Parts: sequence; C-alpha cells; structure tokens
Amino acid sequence: MLPTITLVGRTNVGKSTLFNRLLERPKALVSDIAGTTRDRNEGECLWRGKVIRVIDTGGLDVDFSDEIERDIVKQSERAQEQADLILFVVDVKTGILPQEIELAKQLTAGDTPVLFVANKAERESERLSLYEAQYQLPGLPPAIPISAARGTGVGDLLDVIYEQLEELGKAPEESQVVTAPTIAVIGKPNVGKSTLLNSVLGEERFITSPIAHTTREPNDMLIKSGENEYIFMDTAGMRKKGKVKKAGGLEAAAVRRNEWVVRKADVTLLVVDATEPIGTQEKTLAGFLKGSGSGVIIIVNKWDLVEDKTHKTMNEYREYMAASFPFISWAPVMFVSALTGQRTDTLFDMIDEVLARRQTEIPQVQLDQFLETAQRQLAPRRGKGVKPPKVLGLKQIKTNPPVFELVIKSKRTDTISTAWVRYLTNKIRKDFDLIGVPVRVQITIPGAVAK
Repeated sequence: MLPTITLVGRTNVGKSTLFNRLLERPKALVSDIAGTTRDRNEGECLWRGKVIRVIDTGGLDVDFSDEIERDIVKQSERAQEQADLILFVVDVKTGILPQEIELAKQLTAGDTPVLFVANKAERESERLSLYEAQYQLPGLPPAIPISAARGTGVGDLLDVIYEQLEELGKAPEESQVVTAPTIAVIGKPNVGKSTLLNSVLGEERFITSPIAHTTREPNDMLIKSGENEYIFMDTAGMRKKGKVKKAGGLEAAAVRRNEWVVRKADVTLLVVDATEPIGTQEKTLAGFLKGSGSGVIIIVNKWDLVEDKTHKTMNEYREYMAASFPFISWAPVMFVSALTGQRTDTLFDMIDEVLARRQTEIPQVQLDQFLETAQRQLAPRRGKGVKPPKVLGLKQIKTNPPVFELVIKSKRTDTISTAWVRYLTNKIRKDFDLIGVPVRVQITIPGAVAK
C-alpha cells in the first residue's frame, strides 16, 4: 500500500482541480456544479521520483435528506479512514463557512494528521484573508496557500506532504511502472456497473443508487486477484445522444471520457440488464466497441431475477445477444448477479482468457494452411471491378489485438468483396480460438505505399 493522502472539504473549493494537478492529468471532472464528484476518485502522484496515493472525495456540505449525498459522505469517511494524511481544502475567495468550522473540529479530533490547504489564493489580497481563516479555524496547523488552477504553491505543498509522511513513518515509495491490463465497465444507467465492481472488490467502493447517472466520471482501481493485477475503470452510464445533449456539458463531458476509457481498455465489460430488453443505447455501445480495439465480454446482470429459467434459457439468451449485437457477436456472454455475487468469482478467469487471446501470435505456416483451406471452402468474391482479385498471402503484423494483412494482386484494395473479408475474419477468430478479441484484416497491394 502506498502512503495515502485524502482531499476533504465542502463542494466547489477546488479539490478535484487540486487532485488533477497532483496527478498531472485531468482525471477528475471539474465544473462549477456542486456535487460533480460523487464516488471517491484515486490516483498516484509522482514528486521527486517518489509516489504517493491521492484520494479525491465529494463535498461534505450536503443535504442529508438526499440519498446520493448521504452516500457521498460515507465514501468520504471511508477515504479518511484509509488516509495517512488529510488535506482540508478551503476556498479563500469565499471565506470560511460555518460548516467548515464544524468539519475542522471533526478532523482535528481524529487520529489522522491534517494539513490546512487554502486554495484560490492567486493574489496578495486573497492571501491576506488567510489570517482571518486561520483565526476562525484555530485547531488547524498554519495554512498553506496555493492556486490549484494555476499551480502556484503546489510544489511547496508537496514538499510539506512528503516531509509529513516521512515523519509519520510512511515514506513515499520509489516510482515503479504499473503494467496491469485495463478493464473498462460500461453500460446504460442503472444496469449495475458499480454494484458489479463493488462485488468484485468486496467493499462498497462505488456509490450505487436507483437514480440514473449516479456515477459521473471514470474511476479506476488497481485490483489484485491471485498473482495478477488489473486496473478496473468504472464509467458513467451512457444515455441516448439526444438526452445527453439536452442534459448539458457535465454529462456530455462524462460520456466523452467514457469513450476515451474504452479506447484505452484491453478488455471492456458491457453490462446489460437481464430483466429489460436490449435497446438502442446498448446497440450504440456495441457499435462503438466494434472499432475500439478493446476485447469484449458481455455481462448479463440481474440473472437471479429472471423467472421460469430452464436448461435452455442461457443458450436462448446468447442467441438473443448475438442478434442484438451483430457488431460484437464474437464476444463471450456471462450470466451474473452483482447484488448476490452469483458467478462474479469466475469473472477474472474469463478476463484472463480474453487477455491471453489478445496476445496470440500465429505461425506463418499455419496461416498459409488456413488461407488455402479458407479459399477452398469459399473462393474470394469480387468487390468493385470485373473479377475477384488473386489472393497472394496472409500474414500477421500485430498482436494485442491481432491484426492481419491480406495481400491481393490488384491496382485497388476495394476489388475484393467486404463480405468475403468478413468471412475470412470470422474464420480466423473461430479456427484460432480468438473469442472475445477484435480481429482486423487489412488489405494491401504489393509495392503500394501506405498512406
């Protein structure tokens, strides 16, 4: 476990901006909308060659009649329990509010050391208000003025953080490169993505709620299963484009991040609700996955709620999935209950299988034999032009995921039928057991210069 600091404070004081600054990348969504951060967000901060763990939390000035806001407080409390050092962040522009005085009392009464961070102190006039803030919060150590947005004072803050951790016997660790595969979890709102991750983790790491779009930003978590490590990334539920556009900038920004997460992922878990029919949202996601390069596993959640199941039900549902998602009909299907934990313990086995298949490298002699058989079973078809081109060879040019080069004798690459290339692609996947893996076959012409 890395030495851990947790950012705590009310809404809109700049905790997520500081979090992004410490990570040196825009991982957390930042906006003027109160409550943008809901789940606790984690990342690693590298400073002077050493690494610590940073946890961002939601604002603590909440309406306790609201279920989601009560859950935000619970997540923040868990993050504080994990912390070796707490950063109490305030906004010096707005001054100290009554709820911050109460929060400061709670923090200083605990066993975890606290640093007082005065954010948005860009100008000298704002720094003068530090004296008033210090007077109102007498139990805290001297305030450290910073501007998270501009980066002013953040280096000094990091020096203090690292010195404090050293004194506490929690010395920051030397930087190491984590090469764990990334696993994205996507789906429409309320299909149980966060519940699934909580089941895998064995703790309530993510807020779950029947209210749509509870998760607003991708959250990643390093998980160890046996000897293997994985980086799991939860995402916001993706609604129809029209609704996202109508909802405004915050949700649209969350969806753009989801798309970036999927392109980055080695494997994506597409979670669907077994109790609801497949709709346009899920089909849109499947179409996006087709070109993402990610491996895919379809997770049929809430399987325990399906009534009148027989020994044929799973196979019938697999056929339904293949018909609903023709773009990713090659993805394996798992039936789970995230709420009860049914079959979630086998999830890592399936992920490992897909990850291994992504690395498949097929010897050229086998590809030569395969191509000969494939053409004998179905001769190459004509695309544009008067006759089908002659196929000269097939070779693998990439792994993770596998990419193959089909060489044809022609002046143009579109003289071969796309249907026949699709047939060849599906046959490669089937004959070489590449289930769950995107396979790409690109057409080349001898002597042609790649654009």
